[in-house]
Amino acid sequence: MSGTYNHILYHIVFSTKERIPVLEHEFRKELYKYFGGICIGEGCDLVAIGGTADHVHLLLRAKPIHKLSELMQKIKGNTSKWANEKQFIKCRFAWQAGYGAFSVSISQMEKVILYIQNQEDHHRKRNFQEEFIDLLQKHRVEYNLEYLWK
Repeated sequence: MSGTYNHILYHIVFSTKERIPVLEHEFRKELYKYFGGICIGEGCDLVAIGGTADHVHLLLRAKPIHKLSELMQKIKGNTSKWANEKQFIKCRFAWQAGYGAFSVSISQMEKVILYIQNQEDHHRKRNFQEEFIDLLQKHRVEYNLEYLWK
């Protein structure tokens, strides 16, 4: 085979620091655009984005050259810096320290896109913590509840 062929999809989830609900609609709208610009600059595709006032879901198509930890550092760091420079909120803006990253099969891509796009409706039934634990369990990710929200 003379080339490298891949299709790597990540469903990434992270919240605002201490899950404070500061991502109001106008701020969120501008933030989502900024996320897209960062992804373009890093050479990956932002397939879908969604969330609520306290967290964000991204569906990213990455390349084998991307180290997920470095990509997330750039995405979260740059958006935090931008949000603070633009002063969208009265307090200092920050994301939580960690994130969840889950691989997505191409056969599940459309389902995940709909899930991400319908976050507002989805969270009328359950909160972020319940959703995140469910994602960890579905993907068989080990976790310690004692340290999960610190």
